This record gives sequence, structure tokens and C-alpha cells, in this order.
Amino acid sequence: MNRLVRFALTGLLICCMSSCGLKAEKVDFAAEIFFEANRDYGNGQFQKAVDGYLELIEKGFDTGHLFYNLGNAYFRLGETGKAILCYEKARLLIPRNDDLAFNLAYAKDQVVDAVDDFRTIPLTNFIGLDSLNLHEVFFIFSVVNILFFALIGIRLFKKVEWSYYLSIFSAIVISISACALVLKWYGSVADDRAVILSEEAVVRAGPDTKDTVLFKIHQGTVVHYERKEGDWVLLRLSKDKRGWVESSHIEQIIKAG
Repeated sequence: MNRLVRFALTGLLICCMSSCGLKAEKVDFAAEIFFEANRDYGNGQFQKAVDGYLELIEKGFDTGHLFYNLGNAYFRLGETGKAILCYEKARLLIPRNDDLAFNLAYAKDQVVDAVDDFRTIPLTNFIGLDSLNLHEVFFIFSVVNILFFALIGIRLFKKVEWSYYLSIFSAIVISISACALVLKWYGSVADDRAVILSEEAVVRAGPDTKDTVLFKIHQGTVVHYERKEGDWVLLRLSKDKRGWVESSHIEQIIKAG
């Protein structure tokens, strides 16, 4: 029986080591592609850089800095819409990056249509949640919970006065962090912003090329994505300005699952 257990544990260890080796190889491969894409960008080969960054994203390496670099490459190619889309995706992951904020603002200055920068939940910006990404908010919530239950554990063995007041304070902080986490999560789920990618898109009164043309919208404009019907999307620029556009002209910042 002991030999069987040792054999099973040895097999498990080998599997774990193999898995770690595969992950290490995958990371090294990704780093090589990232380095080559950065080199292509530095050499002015922006399309090659785009292809390299997109390959990494397709393989699951969708980091904030990767989207930021991809946005820079698109902007150099004159594709302002795709640049803004990538910058917005990057801002969700690295919201405190000053270079990203500057480049995004500069790219939006190139947009033809004057549309205010809006969020689904403005309150998140008011209380400072926009300066943190969802993972950071969850991490803070987890740490606060660990500290709270550690204090509860201390009080089970030694009921000192300071731990009582600290536990009450921790409970209040947990409540606040829980509300912040829910608000941040809901903000990401309810984020219906989308970006116009085509140089120019015709917005119609209905989901058909025969419907009345309401207005035209240009690349880089950030709009609300309401719903999709066939090959058409109902978008909204403001409370009283909405219409249908072909889905090939538009992409959501956070794609619906």
C-alpha cells in the first residue's frame, strides 16, 4: 500500500513539474513575441507590431500594457477607432497609467464627432473607484476579510479590549469594501460602451439599408451599445440621439459573454 501511495505521489509530482514546464515555455514564447513586436514598433513596422500583439491577445495574454502598446501601433497606422478601443480596454486594467491617459486624451482629440466621455456608473469616478481595477478592489476586499477573521480568532483565545474595537472598525471597513466591490463589479458588467471603428458609419432609423439615414458617425466615437439584431446594432449617443448601424462598424469595449 505504501509503495502504491509513493507511486501515485511521484506521478502527481511529475505531472505538476511538466505543467510548470509547459507554462514556463508558454511565458518564454510570449515574451519573445512581445519583444519582437516592440522591436517592430521601434523600427516603424507598425502592422507587424499589431500582428504580434494580436497573436498574444488571442493566446490569452490580454494585459493592460499589451492593449496599450497595441493602441499605440494602431494610432501610428491612422486607425484612431481601434486605437481608442485598445486604450479603453487598457484603462480598465491599468487605470493609473499617465502615459495611457495622455495618449487616450490625444487620440480622442482627433475624433470628428464631439461626444462627452461618459461612464455607465458616474459614481465610481466620484468615489475614486476608477483609479483601481476590479482585481485590485477584490484584493483589498480579501485582505480586509483576512484581517477581520484574524482578529476574531485572537478574541476567541484572548479577549483584550483593543481587539474588540478593532474588530468593529474592521467590520465597518469590510462593509465599505464589499459595497465598493459590488459597485465595481456591476460597473464592469453594465459597461455598454462601444467604439466606432470605421472611418465613417451611416446611422439609420431601422435595421435595414432601406431605412432613413439619420446621421453619420466617425471612427473613434464612443457610444452606448444597446442591442444587436442580426447584422445591425442599436446605438445611443445621448438620451435623444440613437439609431441603427451595421455591426461591422462597431465593437464593444467589454464584450458581452
